[in-house]
Amino acid sequence: MLRLHFTAEDLLQVTFAADPAPLMELGFAVALLQRGTVAQFARWQRKTRKAFPREATALFGLVPPTARGPMFLDPLSKGLEEGLDRIRATPPARVRAELGRVCPTHRPVTPWIKDLAAQEREAWQTLEHALRTAHSVLVNESWSRIEAGFQAERAWRTRLLARDGIRTTLAGLAVGGSWEGTTLVFPRPDDAEVALAGHGVVLLPSVLWPRPMVALYDDAPSILIYPGVTALPLLEEVPADPLGVLLGRTRAAILDLLPRAHSTSDIAKELGISKSSASEHTKTLRDARLIVTQRDGKAVWHSCTPLGLELLRGAGTSG
Repeated sequence: MLRLHFTAEDLLQVTFAADPAPLMELGFAVALLQRGTVAQFARWQRKTRKAFPREATALFGLVPPTARGPMFLDPLSKGLEEGLDRIRATPPARVRAELGRVCPTHRPVTPWIKDLAAQEREAWQTLEHALRTAHSVLVNESWSRIEAGFQAERAWRTRLLARDGIRTTLAGLAVGGSWEGTTLVFPRPDDAEVALAGHGVVLLPSVLWPRPMVALYDDAPSILIYPGVTALPLLEEVPADPLGVLLGRTRAAILDLLPRAHSTSDIAKELGISKSSASEHTKTLRDARLIVTQRDGKAVWHSCTPLGLELLRGAGTSG
């Protein structure tokens, strides 16, 4: 069992991660490659083991099949470069402590790991190269699917939170979740007792890990990683233009213009279509409550509704 002991402060500070974490997903992928067959990942495991680059195998010396590798290896970052900067900035004392925790309990202490602990430049260059190479195969090639799965999961969970409340939402993050007072319990083959530190909890779904686990921090919000409903192998490729698939290419292009108000004439000129065609398309968007229209003298002005803006943000076409 995994038992998470919440304080009142933790329950009052539960948030969702804003974006998927590339280096965390990378660590889970490296761990998953070393595990026996996991049902929903079986085909992915077979295919990825064949494609895994030799230059990245050094990571197997740090990340065990449990995924409980050194915590400095998988910071919560938006992108690879930001994550690598955070790894390089890890205080040497923390590096030594984390390597001491992982090795030799889960991994042997190799000369390379000793050099990492000693801050040898060449050892850290090897680590960075391994991370970059593994990321290109395990994460980067699937990033659009990972992002789509993350955003769908986050949208669904936030709706559940609004409807059912925090206790039901947290218990529903994994099969068999339940509460014992202020302790959240998830079934797991091993036993782990985690006392949260009162700094809050960030919820982070993963499409590459099949069970909940916690990254505990004494001076920052802890991270509760949980398995997304749809694992990576089951996520479909995201269309290059998802909004165009949904609305049609011309209406999607019109909507993309309208975070800032445009007249019917402006739209026609921008997209190279007739005014009558622009008027017809804006009527369809207005009927769908994606835009609003106002007349100012002879000009007719159109702009996005909050729903239209949200649709643009979800499709990644508007900041």
